[in-house]
Amino acid sequence: MDIARKVFVYSKRRLKNGYCSSSKSSFREKECKETNKIENDVWNRRVVSGLQPTGALHVGNYFGAVRRCVRLQDQGDDLMLFIADLHAHTTPQDPTKVQENTLDLTAYLLASGVDPERTVLFVQSAVPRHAELCWLLACLATHARLAHLPQFKEKSANMKEVPIGLLLYPVLQAADILVYRGTHVPVGVDQLQHLQVTSQLVKTFHHRFGRLFPTPRPILPDDGSDRVRSLRDPTKKMSKSDADPKSRILLGDSDENIRLKIRKAVTDFTPQVTFDLEARPGVSNLVMLHCLATDKVVEEAVEEADGLTTAQYKRVVADALCEALGPLRERARELRRRPHFLRDVLRHGAARARARADVVYADVADRLGLTPVASEPRVITHALRLK
Repeated sequence: MDIARKVFVYSKRRLKNGYCSSSKSSFREKECKETNKIENDVWNRRVVSGLQPTGALHVGNYFGAVRRCVRLQDQGDDLMLFIADLHAHTTPQDPTKVQENTLDLTAYLLASGVDPERTVLFVQSAVPRHAELCWLLACLATHARLAHLPQFKEKSANMKEVPIGLLLYPVLQAADILVYRGTHVPVGVDQLQHLQVTSQLVKTFHHRFGRLFPTPRPILPDDGSDRVRSLRDPTKKMSKSDADPKSRILLGDSDENIRLKIRKAVTDFTPQVTFDLEARPGVSNLVMLHCLATDKVVEEAVEEADGLTTAQYKRVVADALCEALGPLRERARELRRRPHFLRDVLRHGAARARARADVVYADVADRLGLTPVASEPRVITHALRLK
Protein backbone atom coordinates (compact mmCIF):
# COMPACT_ATOMS: atom_id res chain seq x y z
CA MET A 1 0.00 0.00 0.00
CA ASP A 2 1.54 3.35 -0.98
CA ILE A 3 2.07 5.96 1.70
CA ALA A 4 -0.61 8.36 0.47
CA ARG A 5 -3.20 5.60 0.81
CA LYS A 6 -1.89 4.78 4.31
CA VAL A 7 -2.38 8.37 5.39
CA PHE A 8 -5.93 8.42 4.05
CA VAL A 9 -7.14 5.26 5.78
CA TYR A 10 -5.91 6.12 9.27
CA SER A 11 -8.83 6.37 11.67
CA LYS A 12 -10.29 9.45 13.35
CA ARG A 13 -9.29 8.06 16.71
CA ARG A 14 -5.61 8.25 15.73
CA LEU A 15 -6.07 11.96 15.01
CA LYS A 16 -7.54 12.70 18.44
CA ASN A 17 -5.13 10.58 20.46
CA GLY A 18 -1.88 11.34 18.66
CA TYR A 19 0.14 10.83 15.50
CA CYS A 20 2.19 7.96 14.15
CA SER A 21 5.39 8.77 12.33
CA SER A 22 6.16 7.05 9.07
CA SER A 23 8.51 7.43 6.13
CA LYS A 24 8.45 7.12 2.37
CA SER A 25 10.27 3.80 2.62
CA SER A 26 7.00 2.36 4.00
CA PHE A 27 8.25 0.70 7.18
CA ARG A 28 5.78 -1.72 8.65
CA GLU A 29 4.12 -0.30 11.74
CA LYS A 30 5.93 -2.69 14.09
CA GLU A 31 9.32 -1.81 12.64
CA CYS A 32 8.44 1.89 12.84
CA LYS A 33 7.56 1.61 16.54
CA GLU A 34 10.72 -0.34 17.33
CA THR A 35 12.91 2.17 15.51
CA ASN A 36 11.24 5.09 17.28
CA LYS A 37 11.74 3.38 20.63
CA ILE A 38 15.46 3.09 19.92
CA GLU A 39 15.58 6.76 18.89
CA ASN A 40 13.70 7.84 22.01
CA ASP A 41 16.06 5.88 24.22
CA VAL A 42 18.91 8.07 22.92
CA TRP A 43 17.21 11.39 22.13
CA ASN A 44 14.35 13.08 23.92
CA ARG A 45 11.37 13.52 21.61
CA ARG A 46 11.30 17.07 20.22
CA VAL A 47 9.04 18.33 17.42
CA VAL A 48 10.22 21.15 15.12
CA SER A 49 8.02 23.03 12.65
CA GLY A 50 8.08 26.34 10.80
CA LEU A 51 5.72 28.59 8.85
CA GLN A 52 6.68 31.24 6.32
CA PRO A 53 5.46 34.85 6.79
CA THR A 54 4.53 35.20 3.12
CA GLY A 55 0.93 36.08 2.39
CA ALA A 56 -2.14 35.56 4.54
CA LEU A 57 -2.82 32.15 6.06
CA HIS A 58 -5.51 30.07 4.38
CA VAL A 59 -7.49 27.09 5.65
CA GLY A 60 -4.99 24.66 4.14
CA ASN A 61 -2.23 26.22 6.27
CA TYR A 62 -4.45 26.19 9.32
CA PHE A 63 -5.69 22.60 9.17
CA GLY A 64 -2.48 21.20 7.69
CA ALA A 65 0.06 22.94 9.93
CA VAL A 66 -1.21 25.29 12.65
CA ARG A 67 -3.90 23.07 14.16
CA ARG A 68 -1.66 20.03 13.97
CA CYS A 69 1.01 21.86 15.98
CA VAL A 70 -1.53 22.90 18.61
CA ARG A 71 -2.66 19.30 18.99
CA LEU A 72 0.93 18.11 19.33
CA GLN A 73 1.49 20.76 22.00
CA ASP A 74 -1.67 19.72 23.83
CA GLN A 75 -0.65 16.07 23.85
CA GLY A 76 2.52 17.09 25.69
CA ASP A 77 5.16 17.26 22.96
CA ASP A 78 8.21 19.50 23.30
CA LEU A 79 7.47 21.78 20.34
CA MET A 80 9.76 24.29 18.63
CA LEU A 81 7.61 26.46 16.35
CA PHE A 82 9.27 29.21 14.34
CA ILE A 83 8.32 31.84 11.78
CA ALA A 84 10.60 31.08 8.83
CA ASP A 85 11.55 34.55 7.65
CA LEU A 86 14.92 33.39 6.28
CA HIS A 87 13.15 30.88 4.04
CA ALA A 88 10.83 33.61 2.81
CA HIS A 89 13.75 35.44 1.19
CA THR A 90 14.37 32.73 -1.39
CA THR A 91 12.02 34.93 -3.44
CA PRO A 92 11.99 38.77 -3.42
CA GLN A 93 10.15 40.20 -0.41
CA ASP A 94 9.06 43.63 0.80
CA PRO A 95 10.84 43.97 4.19
CA THR A 96 7.98 45.97 5.70
CA LYS A 97 5.49 43.36 4.56
CA VAL A 98 7.57 40.56 6.08
CA GLN A 99 7.42 42.33 9.44
CA GLU A 100 3.66 42.81 9.20
CA ASN A 101 3.12 39.22 8.11
CA THR A 102 5.25 38.01 11.01
CA LEU A 103 3.00 39.76 13.51
CA ASP A 104 -0.14 38.59 11.70
CA LEU A 105 1.12 35.00 11.79
CA THR A 106 2.01 35.29 15.48
CA ALA A 107 -1.48 36.56 16.25
CA TYR A 108 -3.10 33.65 14.42
CA LEU A 109 -0.82 31.11 16.08
CA LEU A 110 -1.72 32.40 19.54
CA ALA A 111 -5.40 32.67 18.62
CA SER A 112 -5.30 29.05 17.44
CA GLY A 113 -4.12 27.85 20.83
CA VAL A 114 -0.32 27.97 20.69
CA ASP A 115 0.80 28.55 24.28
CA PRO A 116 4.17 30.37 24.44
CA GLU A 117 4.80 28.85 27.88
CA ARG A 118 4.50 25.30 26.55
CA THR A 119 5.72 25.88 22.98
CA VAL A 120 8.91 27.71 22.03
CA LEU A 121 7.57 30.25 19.53
CA PHE A 122 10.10 32.50 17.81
CA VAL A 123 11.33 34.05 14.57
CA GLN A 124 13.96 32.06 12.69
CA SER A 125 16.31 34.99 12.03
CA ALA A 126 16.46 35.78 15.77
CA VAL A 127 18.54 32.60 16.20
CA PRO A 128 21.73 32.97 14.09
CA ARG A 129 22.67 29.31 14.68
CA HIS A 130 20.16 28.31 11.99
CA ALA A 131 22.23 30.05 9.32
CA GLU A 132 25.56 29.00 10.80
CA LEU A 133 24.64 25.33 10.89
CA CYS A 134 23.17 25.66 7.40
CA TRP A 135 26.60 26.65 6.07
CA LEU A 136 28.28 23.66 7.68
CA LEU A 137 25.63 21.27 6.37
CA ALA A 138 25.86 22.85 2.91
CA CYS A 139 29.50 21.80 2.88
CA LEU A 140 28.29 18.20 3.23
CA ALA A 141 25.56 18.44 0.58
CA THR A 142 26.06 18.01 -3.16
CA HIS A 143 24.70 20.07 -6.02
CA ALA A 144 23.54 16.96 -7.84
CA ARG A 145 21.40 15.81 -4.92
CA LEU A 146 19.78 19.19 -4.29
CA ALA A 147 19.20 20.02 -7.96
CA HIS A 148 17.48 16.66 -8.45
CA LEU A 149 14.68 17.46 -5.98
CA PRO A 150 11.29 17.78 -7.72
CA GLN A 151 10.34 20.98 -5.90
CA PHE A 152 13.57 22.68 -6.96
CA LYS A 153 13.04 21.60 -10.56
CA GLU A 154 9.47 22.89 -10.51
CA LYS A 155 10.25 26.27 -8.97
CA SER A 156 13.38 26.93 -11.02
CA ALA A 157 11.97 25.77 -14.35
CA ASN A 158 10.82 29.24 -15.45
CA MET A 159 13.67 31.24 -13.90
CA LYS A 160 16.41 32.72 -16.05
CA GLU A 161 18.70 33.12 -13.06
CA VAL A 162 18.14 30.66 -10.21
CA PRO A 163 19.09 32.01 -6.75
CA ILE A 164 21.41 29.80 -4.73
CA GLY A 165 19.04 30.20 -1.79
CA LEU A 166 16.42 28.21 -3.67
CA LEU A 167 18.91 25.37 -4.13
CA LEU A 168 19.93 25.47 -0.46
CA TYR A 169 16.35 25.70 0.84
CA PRO A 170 16.27 22.05 2.04
CA VAL A 171 19.70 22.45 3.68
CA LEU A 172 18.40 25.37 5.75
CA GLN A 173 15.38 23.20 6.60
CA ALA A 174 17.78 20.53 7.82
CA ALA A 175 19.59 23.10 9.96
CA ASP A 176 16.25 24.29 11.38
CA ILE A 177 15.61 20.78 12.67
CA LEU A 178 19.07 19.63 13.67
CA VAL A 179 20.08 22.79 15.54
CA TYR A 180 17.54 21.71 18.18
CA ARG A 181 18.14 17.98 17.73
CA GLY A 182 14.57 17.64 16.52
CA THR A 183 13.37 14.05 16.45
CA HIS A 184 10.03 14.57 14.66
CA VAL A 185 8.71 16.97 12.02
CA PRO A 186 5.04 17.45 11.02
CA VAL A 187 4.96 17.26 7.21
CA GLY A 188 2.69 16.39 4.33
CA VAL A 189 3.45 13.54 1.96
CA ASP A 190 4.74 15.96 -0.68
CA GLN A 191 7.34 17.32 1.77
CA LEU A 192 8.97 14.00 2.57
CA GLN A 193 11.66 14.59 -0.03
CA HIS A 194 13.14 17.46 1.98
CA LEU A 195 13.13 15.45 5.19
CA GLN A 196 15.00 12.73 3.32
CA VAL A 197 17.69 15.32 2.54
CA THR A 198 17.96 15.97 6.28
CA SER A 199 18.31 12.25 6.97
CA GLN A 200 21.05 11.98 4.35
CA LEU A 201 22.92 14.94 5.83
CA VAL A 202 22.71 13.36 9.29
CA LYS A 203 24.15 10.15 7.89
CA THR A 204 26.99 12.00 6.15
CA PHE A 205 27.76 14.04 9.27
CA HIS A 206 27.87 10.92 11.43
CA HIS A 207 30.14 9.14 8.96
CA ARG A 208 32.65 11.99 9.01
CA PHE A 209 32.43 13.36 12.54
CA GLY A 210 30.61 10.83 14.70
CA ARG A 211 27.07 10.55 16.02
CA LEU A 212 25.65 13.88 17.13
CA PHE A 213 22.05 14.19 15.85
CA PRO A 214 18.90 12.09 15.81
CA THR A 215 17.52 11.14 12.42
CA PRO A 216 14.28 13.18 12.33
CA ARG A 217 11.13 11.29 11.46
CA PRO A 218 7.99 12.62 9.77
CA ILE A 219 4.68 13.03 11.53
CA LEU A 220 2.17 12.52 8.75
CA PRO A 221 -1.41 13.76 9.00
CA ASP A 222 -4.09 11.09 9.25
CA ASP A 223 -7.00 13.38 8.39
CA GLY A 224 -6.16 14.51 4.86
CA SER A 225 -5.28 18.01 6.06
CA ASP A 226 -2.24 18.11 3.77
CA ARG A 227 -4.46 17.64 0.72
CA VAL A 228 -6.71 20.71 0.84
CA ARG A 229 -7.17 21.73 -2.79
CA SER A 230 -7.75 24.97 -4.68
CA LEU A 231 -11.41 25.92 -4.87
CA ARG A 232 -10.99 27.00 -8.50
CA ASP A 233 -8.73 24.18 -9.70
CA PRO A 234 -9.06 21.16 -7.40
CA THR A 235 -6.26 19.34 -9.22
CA LYS A 236 -3.84 21.70 -7.41
CA LYS A 237 -3.17 22.37 -3.75
CA MET A 238 -4.60 25.49 -2.16
CA SER A 239 -1.86 28.11 -2.33
CA LYS A 240 -1.09 31.58 -1.04
CA SER A 241 0.43 32.52 -4.38
CA ASP A 242 -2.49 31.55 -6.63
CA ALA A 243 -3.47 34.49 -8.83
CA ASP A 244 -7.17 33.86 -8.23
CA PRO A 245 -8.20 35.06 -4.73
CA LYS A 246 -11.31 32.85 -4.93
CA SER A 247 -9.06 29.78 -4.99
CA ARG A 248 -8.46 29.94 -1.23
CA ILE A 249 -10.27 30.74 1.99
CA LEU A 250 -8.19 33.01 4.19
CA LEU A 251 -8.41 32.84 7.96
CA GLY A 252 -9.20 36.54 7.90
CA ASP A 253 -12.08 36.21 5.43
CA SER A 254 -15.49 37.37 6.63
CA ASP A 255 -18.36 34.89 6.81
CA GLU A 256 -19.78 36.55 3.70
CA ASN A 257 -16.56 35.98 1.74
CA ILE A 258 -16.32 32.39 2.92
CA ARG A 259 -19.83 31.66 1.71
CA LEU A 260 -19.14 33.38 -1.63
CA LYS A 261 -15.93 31.42 -2.25
CA ILE A 262 -17.53 28.09 -1.37
CA ARG A 263 -20.50 28.89 -3.61
CA LYS A 264 -18.10 29.60 -6.50
CA ALA A 265 -16.02 26.46 -5.86
CA VAL A 266 -15.58 24.26 -8.92
CA THR A 267 -17.35 20.89 -8.70
CA ASP A 268 -18.92 18.90 -11.60
CA PHE A 269 -22.27 18.10 -13.21
CA THR A 270 -23.24 15.23 -10.90
CA PRO A 271 -25.65 16.50 -8.21
CA GLN A 272 -25.03 13.79 -5.59
CA VAL A 273 -22.32 14.23 -2.95
CA THR A 274 -19.74 11.45 -3.05
CA PHE A 275 -16.06 11.19 -2.16
CA ASP A 276 -13.65 10.19 -4.94
CA LEU A 277 -10.38 12.11 -5.07
CA GLU A 278 -9.57 10.99 -8.60
CA ALA A 279 -12.96 11.14 -10.33
CA ARG A 280 -14.54 14.01 -8.37
CA PRO A 281 -11.74 16.19 -6.93
CA GLY A 282 -13.90 19.32 -6.52
CA VAL A 283 -16.69 17.66 -4.55
CA SER A 284 -14.17 15.58 -2.60
CA ASN A 285 -12.39 18.79 -1.60
CA LEU A 286 -15.65 20.16 -0.19
CA VAL A 287 -16.13 16.93 1.77
CA MET A 288 -12.57 17.21 3.10
CA LEU A 289 -13.13 20.82 4.22
CA HIS A 290 -16.38 19.78 5.92
CA CYS A 291 -14.55 16.97 7.75
CA LEU A 292 -11.70 19.21 8.87
CA ALA A 293 -14.03 21.97 10.10
CA THR A 294 -16.23 19.57 12.11
CA ASP A 295 -13.82 16.72 13.04
CA LYS A 296 -15.91 14.24 11.09
CA VAL A 297 -14.63 11.31 9.06
CA VAL A 298 -15.44 11.12 5.36
CA GLU A 299 -18.17 8.52 5.81
CA GLU A 300 -19.99 10.72 8.33
CA ALA A 301 -19.84 13.78 6.10
CA VAL A 302 -21.10 11.90 3.02
CA GLU A 303 -23.90 10.31 5.05
CA GLU A 304 -24.92 13.73 6.35
CA ALA A 305 -25.04 15.01 2.77
CA ASP A 306 -27.32 12.19 1.62
CA GLY A 307 -30.23 13.67 -0.33
CA LEU A 308 -28.51 17.05 -0.85
CA THR A 309 -27.35 18.39 -4.18
CA THR A 310 -23.81 19.72 -4.38
CA ALA A 311 -25.23 23.27 -4.40
CA GLN A 312 -27.11 22.57 -1.15
CA TYR A 313 -24.07 20.84 0.33
CA LYS A 314 -21.96 23.90 -0.33
CA ARG A 315 -24.10 25.80 2.17
CA VAL A 316 -23.44 23.08 4.77
CA VAL A 317 -19.69 23.32 4.17
CA ALA A 318 -19.73 27.13 4.32
CA ASP A 319 -21.67 27.07 7.60
CA ALA A 320 -19.17 24.62 9.12
CA LEU A 321 -16.19 26.75 8.08
CA CYS A 322 -17.77 29.96 9.37
CA GLU A 323 -18.46 28.33 12.73
CA ALA A 324 -14.92 26.96 12.99
CA LEU A 325 -13.05 30.05 11.78
CA GLY A 326 -15.18 32.90 13.15
CA PRO A 327 -13.96 32.78 16.78
CA LEU A 328 -10.37 32.27 15.61
CA ARG A 329 -10.60 35.34 13.37
CA GLU A 330 -11.92 37.52 16.18
CA ARG A 331 -9.26 36.38 18.67
CA ALA A 332 -6.52 37.08 16.12
CA ARG A 333 -7.87 40.58 15.47
CA GLU A 334 -7.82 41.37 19.17
CA LEU A 335 -4.25 40.13 19.49
CA ARG A 336 -3.13 42.04 16.40
CA ARG A 337 -4.12 45.27 18.15
CA ARG A 338 -1.36 44.50 20.70
CA PRO A 339 1.85 44.48 18.59
CA HIS A 340 4.09 45.10 21.63
CA PHE A 341 2.70 41.98 23.31
CA LEU A 342 3.27 39.91 20.14
CA ARG A 343 6.88 41.13 19.91
CA ASP A 344 7.44 40.30 23.59
CA VAL A 345 6.17 36.77 22.98
CA LEU A 346 8.58 36.34 20.09
CA ARG A 347 11.52 37.78 22.05
CA HIS A 348 10.79 35.43 24.94
CA GLY A 349 10.69 32.46 22.57
CA ALA A 350 13.86 33.52 20.76
CA ALA A 351 15.81 33.64 24.03
CA ARG A 352 14.72 30.09 24.84
CA ALA A 353 15.52 28.93 21.31
CA ARG A 354 18.99 30.51 21.33
CA ALA A 355 19.83 28.79 24.61
CA ARG A 356 18.95 25.40 23.11
CA ALA A 357 20.65 26.07 19.79
CA ASP A 358 23.87 27.26 21.45
CA VAL A 359 24.23 23.96 23.28
CA VAL A 360 23.90 21.94 20.08
CA TYR A 361 26.11 24.24 18.05
CA ALA A 362 28.84 24.06 20.70
CA ASP A 363 28.92 20.29 20.19
CA VAL A 364 29.07 20.76 16.42
CA ALA A 365 31.89 23.31 16.70
CA ASP A 366 33.84 20.94 18.92
CA ARG A 367 33.49 18.09 16.43
CA LEU A 368 34.52 20.24 13.47
CA GLY A 369 37.41 21.99 15.21
CA LEU A 370 35.75 25.40 15.20
CA THR A 371 36.32 28.07 17.82
CA PRO A 372 33.26 28.41 20.10
CA VAL A 373 31.98 31.97 19.70
CA ALA A 374 30.72 32.14 23.28
CA SER A 375 34.21 31.77 24.74
CA GLU A 376 35.73 34.80 22.96
CA PRO A 377 34.28 37.63 25.11
CA ARG A 378 35.56 35.98 28.32
CA VAL A 379 39.11 35.78 26.93
CA ILE A 380 39.07 39.44 25.87
CA THR A 381 37.75 40.60 29.26
CA HIS A 382 40.47 38.64 31.07
CA ALA A 383 43.15 40.16 28.86
CA LEU A 384 41.93 43.68 29.59
CA ARG A 385 42.16 43.03 33.32
CA LEU A 386 45.81 42.07 32.95
CA LYS A 387 46.55 45.49 31.51
